[in-house]
Amino acid sequence: MQDNAVPDAPARSPPGADVRVFVVEDLLGTRDLMAELFAVMGHVAVVGTASSEGEAKLWIDEHPLAWDVAVLDLILEAGSGMGVIPHCKQLNPAAKIVVFSGYASPVLRQHCTRLGADAMFHKDETEAFVRWIRALVAGTG
Repeated sequence: MQDNAVPDAPARSPPGADVRVFVVEDLLGTRDLMAELFAVMGHVAVVGTASSEGEAKLWIDEHPLAWDVAVLDLILEAGSGMGVIPHCKQLNPAAKIVVFSGYASPVLRQHCTRLGADAMFHKDETEAFVRWIRALVAGTG
């Protein structure tokens, strides 16, 4: 778990400001690639990471308003990204939640949406995922 000293702030950053991202992904290589992708995009900052449902919930409890977007994988070291979605919505209702997983299907998309996710992308849909993040940075997402 990464614990950056990020002050709590309103859940939506103004257009052009850094979009603060909390990444929940159990594979270190994938987390690193996401951080590199966000750095190249500009105006996107990873403010915390977790590799399990429990770590994610603890980080959110400790930093309820320190993030604008949660990027969640479904399959984690322990637990599931699905268990993190309602926790995110409860503690930071204005934040966006996106599921980025190799297990996206129409049924899972529906279920994640019912739980409170704003979007879901299969890991093969990286371009669509990047467009979605860019829309948030531009203030149109």
